Amino acid sequence: MDPEARKVVEIGYGGNERLIMNMGPQHPSAHGVFRALLVLEGETVVAVDAVIGYLHRCHEKLGETLTYVQYPSIASKTDYVAAMTSELAYVSAVEKVGKFEVPKRAQYLRVLVAELQRVASHCLWLGTWCLDMGGALGGGATVFLYCMREREAILDLFEALTGARLLYGFHQIGGTRYDLPAGWAEKARRTVDVIEQRIGEYEAMLEDNAFFLIRTQGVGVVSRELAEDVGLSGPLIRGSGVEYDVRRAEPYSSYGDFDFKVPVETAGDCYARYRVRMQEFRESIKIVRQALDGLPEGAISSRPGVKSVGQVRVPKGEGYARVEGARGEVGCYVISDGGPKPYRMKWRGASFSNLAILPHIIPGHKVADVVAIMGSVDPVFGEVDR
Repeated sequence: MDPEARKVVEIGYGGNERLIMNMGPQHPSAHGVFRALLVLEGETVVAVDAVIGYLHRCHEKLGETLTYVQYPSIASKTDYVAAMTSELAYVSAVEKVGKFEVPKRAQYLRVLVAELQRVASHCLWLGTWCLDMGGALGGGATVFLYCMREREAILDLFEALTGARLLYGFHQIGGTRYDLPAGWAEKARRTVDVIEQRIGEYEAMLEDNAFFLIRTQGVGVVSRELAEDVGLSGPLIRGSGVEYDVRRAEPYSSYGDFDFKVPVETAGDCYARYRVRMQEFRESIKIVRQALDGLPEGAISSRPGVKSVGQVRVPKGEGYARVEGARGEVGCYVISDGGPKPYRMKWRGASFSNLAILPHIIPGHKVADVVAIMGSVDPVFGEVDR
């Protein structure tokens, strides 16, 4: 147990009895692999010890044993809910080291799939979050099923594009592996049109629901100062009033060509983080339409196909690339020794950094609020226990 948490237990408060309760690692709202040691006084949480490490898979060491051709499809398995984003971070880092050029069409294709992936990821977040908070919402399971319906429509697009629905291998050093098949763009437009309409339905179901408002407003408040001190990113820091988005702060893959807003809320609670993501749905759809309308002609890769997995070599050097994932900033740091595989590699996972906020904001809330707060953080443990 964390020393501070143990100190709280030993000292006690007003002579009242304290109880230590395990939430997880098999608790469904703990994503199965997260353990929270809660120190309780009655139903009020007075201290939290967040325990991770149940899903460690040595991703960074694995990246040093696989070639630059092999690893992009493995990078998908870090944040497996937003696999396109993880792949993009890796290939962008290698391209910085090797100074690879990426054709304009490939850059637009990368933006297109990244924003579709953000919509699919937010669908999974919203559906599971409402399911976690339970029947008190009067429709938690309904929202979950609706969100899965929309997410499946996007996975249909990914399957038509790459042949896979979860882990894609779409990105490669110097461009993309696949181009759009015939009829794909029209199907994508129809899909985002339907999803945009249904976002309003989600909002009507939840924002007119007194139970939902009680469970989210004023719960898990993160101040602007705390968000910056802990190093939050993504919807969490934007929900606390900080207008920071990697796509704007350091545009990559032609994001400077696209017109979109960075949603910001100031309340810093679960509801503010919800509102940021709901606005991000619409902004991502706007970017998808722009990418489809302005998709340049030309090649999708700056290098020819390879005949062996060790054929691509990167000059000596090092580079760091960061992208704006569905949960925040995802970064990849690569050191090359001139061979066919990285000498060293390091991931910066948004979920790992964002989890650090939990011990700061959970104490003082009820046990039931822990579920709502943790769901609003939206961690994916593939990039926590790398």
